[in-house]
Amino acid sequence: MKFAVDLHIHSALSPCGDEDMTPNNIVNMALLKGLDMIAVTDHNSAANLPAVLEVGKKQGLMIVPGIEVQTKEEVHIICLFRTLQSALKLDEIIYNCLPDIPNNEEVFGRQLIMNSEDQIVGKVDKLLISSCALSVNDVFILANGLGGVCIPAHVDRPAYSITANLGFIPPSLKVKTVELSKKDSPEIIMKRHPFLKKYDYIISSDAHYLWDISEREFFVEMEFLSFTNLFDILCPNQKKL
Repeated sequence: MKFAVDLHIHSALSPCGDEDMTPNNIVNMALLKGLDMIAVTDHNSAANLPAVLEVGKKQGLMIVPGIEVQTKEEVHIICLFRTLQSALKLDEIIYNCLPDIPNNEEVFGRQLIMNSEDQIVGKVDKLLISSCALSVNDVFILANGLGGVCIPAHVDRPAYSITANLGFIPPSLKVKTVELSKKDSPEIIMKRHPFLKKYDYIISSDAHYLWDISEREFFVEMEFLSFTNLFDILCPNQKKL
């Protein structure tokens, strides 16, 4: 069966995310758009995942815990996990590896932590769009050790992508799936970057605003809707905790 997914969505925790990207608004918009599964992947943090997962459970939407990590090479990596606990463990590691640069709310926006009622319960003080001290290789090792899957984000973009910043995808990472942005068709992207043809791909919205969340337009074929099936497709033989 084919299931409609969007595996790269930001909440109001990301400083570049609109403050309307609350747990309930994200889940309800995803349901209105007919999505079967989403992942919330804020910049360098998992602090809003507890609330988002709670809302998703109540509303009947499957949500994959995730983080979009910005490595020391300024490469964005989508890290997806089977459990909230694994995502929160990586969150703790990343936070300790971020530089002590405070967020300037007037410049970058607030970094809001919310509960399942969309109430603001805190803020993250460090600037989350900084590069952490972890390398691409470090992130893969850490996330994989927590049973997670790493997907190089928006590999077709000229900034913050593994292809732009490293010039290639290191074979040692054993990447199977990459993420393409939705501004161009896969055919155009593959023509521009022929070496990407060797990888499977997902297409995600990278939504920072509610209206940018994907419609029923990007699908993953699975026997049935589950984390196990999704992870087996994205990265077969991945460690299961």
